[in-house]
Amino acid sequence: MTTRSLTDRLGGLAFGGDYNPEQWDEPVWKEDDALMRRARVNLATVGVFSWALLEPDEGRYDFAWLDAQLDRLHANGVAVDLATPTASPPPWFTLAHPDALPVTPDGTRLTHGSRDTYCLTAPAYRGAARRIASALAERYAEHPAIALWHVHNEYGTLCYCDHTAVAFRGWLRARHGSLDALNEAWGTAFWSQRYTSWEQVLPPRATQWHRNPGQTLDFRRFWSDEIIAAYREQRDAIRAHSDRPVTTNLMLPAYQNVDLWALARELDVVTSDQYPSAPGLDAAADVAFHADRARSLGGGRPWLLMEQGTSTVYDRDRVLSKEPGDILRHTLGHIARGSEGALFFQWRQSRFGAETWHSAIVPHAGPDSRIFREVAHVGEAVARLGELAGSTVTASVAVLHDADAWWALGVDGLPSADLDYHAALGRAHRALWDAGVTVDFAHPEHDLSRFPLVIAPALFLLSDTAAENLRRYVADGGTLLVQHASGYVDEQLHARLGGYPAAPLREALGIRVEEYRPLRRDERIALSDGSHGTVWSESLRAEGADTLAAYAEGMLAGDPALTRHHFGTGTGWYLSTRLDDAGYAALVARLLDEARVGPEVPGLPAQVEAVVRRAPDGRSWHVLINHRPEPVPLPEPAHDVLTGITVSELPPGGCAVLRIT
Repeated sequence: MTTRSLTDRLGGLAFGGDYNPEQWDEPVWKEDDALMRRARVNLATVGVFSWALLEPDEGRYDFAWLDAQLDRLHANGVAVDLATPTASPPPWFTLAHPDALPVTPDGTRLTHGSRDTYCLTAPAYRGAARRIASALAERYAEHPAIALWHVHNEYGTLCYCDHTAVAFRGWLRARHGSLDALNEAWGTAFWSQRYTSWEQVLPPRATQWHRNPGQTLDFRRFWSDEIIAAYREQRDAIRAHSDRPVTTNLMLPAYQNVDLWALARELDVVTSDQYPSAPGLDAAADVAFHADRARSLGGGRPWLLMEQGTSTVYDRDRVLSKEPGDILRHTLGHIARGSEGALFFQWRQSRFGAETWHSAIVPHAGPDSRIFREVAHVGEAVARLGELAGSTVTASVAVLHDADAWWALGVDGLPSADLDYHAALGRAHRALWDAGVTVDFAHPEHDLSRFPLVIAPALFLLSDTAAENLRRYVADGGTLLVQHASGYVDEQLHARLGGYPAAPLREALGIRVEEYRPLRRDERIALSDGSHGTVWSESLRAEGADTLAAYAEGMLAGDPALTRHHFGTGTGWYLSTRLDDAGYAALVARLLDEARVGPEVPGLPAQVEAVVRRAPDGRSWHVLINHRPEPVPLPEPAHDVLTGITVSELPPGGCAVLRIT
């Protein structure tokens, strides 16, 4: 592992992005050199999709072009995040090893012609990936341009082939020990699914109706472990030759095929990619959601925004452009929350291929364009923020995030398709973001004692260990909000008997859920406090808890909907429905007040984002982003690192990084 941090090597925060010089010729490279200096680029990710050039035939490597590019970048003052190209095997590989192509759940074997055309469990693929990682590291271990190693790209592709079946059975043997234990865990007494030999056990391929939920959950766990093992193999091959830090870029969208907590523990630097899924203020909130998750995964270690779209906002079936100023606002949104810089995908917009229309720093229009001018301005801003390197962000509120709980809500046969894990996670974060509160994410088995307030938005699956941890957290003085449909199943996806949630958590909450009652699509149910519930409702009994709001109509009229229970020296809250936006915001505000948690920077109006970064020597910085269309006065004048002057207000859509002494 490296003994120097990435920012030490760069002399400040990172700025740059994916660079694909193999798509261009020498006159363009010369222009790139000048434009990178103009934009203050100091880090370029190289080689992500270059396998076909680096290894034109099996076992024959050609590094001449990469030698020249690394030398050129280094001479231009640009460090390199050198990637292994294993996310996109070349055509020769798939023709030589057709068994290494991925297979879909319905048995269709895919072919090359895109990216991610590999099966992680195929021995030929894993061997080839190790070899090229080792060859790259051996050749470039001492190259002065190398600041970071980048394994693969956005791990996550699933496969259901026969190689996967063999590997899955091996994983199951190690996890369960025997077929009897597997049959018990998967509940194979149901639908005559009992296995009598290991050879009968398959991945959860397409079948007649609902797949076995235990099988589906274990497959997700298995595949996560397979991803982590594949990453380790390449990382260790690199470490055998190089002391530079090694990472892979995590992908944090609305789906997840890897346990992020487990993978992040293997990274020297947590890096991740973020593309907003809605425009305007929603995009800014999504930036904060992503950045808080990425920082939390690092557990206090440095992290880096590896990719963001220069002018890309996904909005269902449209790809929108960012508004003027968004590039700076989104970049600072990540840096505010601990990123040691900001990189983009990509440097120069491709003139051909599947991502021709993906935005870039240098668009098709060239440098004489709004986008390039904005990026150059952002590069100058980031260059001024070097003093933030090594500073950290702390939070007083945790939102619980668990891969098992996420995957559990993805199995077949649940009572409602609207139990959306990612949406519940994002909604909790958004309410806290709107309140001006910085959020950490935590696993439900983590030590939560430093957080005055913890919110558990969607823990459908809850382990016995986690249930006891949450009970102890409340008993020891914490404030906990548990939301509907939580603690219904254990680690094996077996339903909790005797009422929901898990018994230790019921004790802390002072309630027992007797019956779940999903609501119809678009149905609203009135509560006694004037708010409304959607998606879900529950018949629950207060067993020591106080009822703060009851259902006001239907068969649940008069039954508790929102409860609070004083337990030990803390308080356990339970919400049995999905509140409307206004009701949920009011509840979060009430919880923050009870837990005595306020905005990071008091005295600012809504839609002014404020995060504090703190250095070990006592210095701190207030990173402020004004999402309002009018100027906002500051609580008191302060020195702005971005402009170098003392400022007393934020302009419309403006930003400031205030040095606090």
